[in-house]
Amino acid sequence: MPTANSLNAIPRIISICLIITALLVPLSTVRGQTTQGAFDVIIRSGVIYDGTGRAPIHADVGIRGDRIAVIGNLKSAAATTIIDAAGLAVAPGFINMLSHSESSLLVDGRSQGELREGVTTQIFGESSMGPLSDEMKRRRQAAQGDVRFEIPWTTLSDYLRFLEKRGISQNVASFIGAGTIREYVVGLEDKRATPEQIARMCELVRREMEAGALGITTALIYAPAFYASTEELIAMCKVAAMYKGKYTAHMRNEGNELLDGVKELIRISREAQIPAEIYHLKAAGRDNWNKIDQAFALVEAARKNGLKITADMYTYTAGATGLTACMPPWVLDGGFDALLKRLQDPATRAKIATAVRTETKGWENLYLNAGSPDGILLVGFRSETLKPLIGKTLSEAATIRGKDPVETMMDLILEDRSRVETVYFLINEENIKKQIRRPWVSFGSDAASMAPEGVFLKSSTHPRAYGNFARLLGKYVREEKVISLREAIRRLSGLPAANLGLDHRGFLKPGMFADVVVFDPKAIADHATFEKPHQYSTGMRHVFVNGVQVLKDGEHTGAKSGRAVWGPGKIN
Repeated sequence: MPTANSLNAIPRIISICLIITALLVPLSTVRGQTTQGAFDVIIRSGVIYDGTGRAPIHADVGIRGDRIAVIGNLKSAAATTIIDAAGLAVAPGFINMLSHSESSLLVDGRSQGELREGVTTQIFGESSMGPLSDEMKRRRQAAQGDVRFEIPWTTLSDYLRFLEKRGISQNVASFIGAGTIREYVVGLEDKRATPEQIARMCELVRREMEAGALGITTALIYAPAFYASTEELIAMCKVAAMYKGKYTAHMRNEGNELLDGVKELIRISREAQIPAEIYHLKAAGRDNWNKIDQAFALVEAARKNGLKITADMYTYTAGATGLTACMPPWVLDGGFDALLKRLQDPATRAKIATAVRTETKGWENLYLNAGSPDGILLVGFRSETLKPLIGKTLSEAATIRGKDPVETMMDLILEDRSRVETVYFLINEENIKKQIRRPWVSFGSDAASMAPEGVFLKSSTHPRAYGNFARLLGKYVREEKVISLREAIRRLSGLPAANLGLDHRGFLKPGMFADVVVFDPKAIADHATFEKPHQYSTGMRHVFVNGVQVLKDGEHTGAKSGRAVWGPGKIN
């Protein structure tokens, strides 16, 4: 008959047995998986960076289906595909926090420019691909240049499903563009939204959040987003917050009113109770470079007070947008057709020229922030007759045409009937390093993923389209040692995945989706330049997306295993 002491010991014995069982199960599972085909893929003998920022380990990675099955010693295990990663880094796939590949993926789903840097997930939304009215579709098709496509979708979620069905080599997810929502409900005019219109906007946000959007974005230097009040943005963000959404912003000003731009973002985060991210953090323009430390202080004070404020960045001293960004937002009141009419009216044209040359706090003037027309590089036109000016500065174009640079700027926009794709040299190299050192900063290309072939060669581009992530790992990690490799990988994977609330992505752990990259830390490098941007980065050996190898020995396999990825609030 058992004694009281022996009965009391039973729970403790059971607990010990459970602990031993838990420890043995993973070992027995690995030992049992030694037959051919037990794993679909084994990546052997690599240096494993798990995306958390912890010190790396030497181990093997076993992939089954679309998931990581085991990380450990798999020397005796078998697999259909075995990758020798000796001397190479093995990491979670990189996340591009600000991609503009919404259109480029429609004509080339391989996304080679970014894939060869290790990007496995692209985040869209600065100006979202839905929701779209019939009139918005018409305007977008009329504005297309070299990259042309039909628009059969209406909602943002329909667009993402369309991409997935069409075939893509990377995962995609998207925010809802507040400017897109405003255009849908209010139109292109500079006017305050009525309470009824704000209610309609919030309803559109609700629908897209329930369908899987990540949250709300704004691009507040551009019309019509510029016309939105802070209160309008807060109202939409409150709805997004109900679905665990985030707010990301190209702030209202990154130059002489940079600090006010940061304060507005923090206010929206606080009042809507929503995490917020600063798109492409920078202090734009030489006169504003000294403001970056004050911007850091504002963010870090907000974080200390419990707000989830983060940022992303690109690793170049130049940004890129349209030549129209040199002009005040009122010129686009009513849309692009209204702008063209204004450029044809001598009196209005003179008023625009004066505004371009005059410092102001009312809007961000990229013409002045670039320092001179020598700092403004022309990279893309729709018109074949203007394409010879690609690669020229605005100053050079003005000389060729024998006109003043501001007059030349207006002429080019009018003749091309487009915003004219332009690179602006605005940013201080030391500030780039300061930003990289901030632990709450991740990375986004702010560009479309391209390939040096076909339609993409009809124009130039910013080198960040091919080199943003490789440049971080080569120039700033290996060569200049601004941050460690394990910290850089955390910022490229785990940090953005956690900020976005992505399901089972961003880390190398059993059970996570098998978005995995294998690269040579001693060789990875960017090669794209402002003079010759269409050049792939090198050093990325293998890339897996959802367990499928899409890059093998540095070359695309043709696989298109990318998926639409949904926000944490998706309910249908």
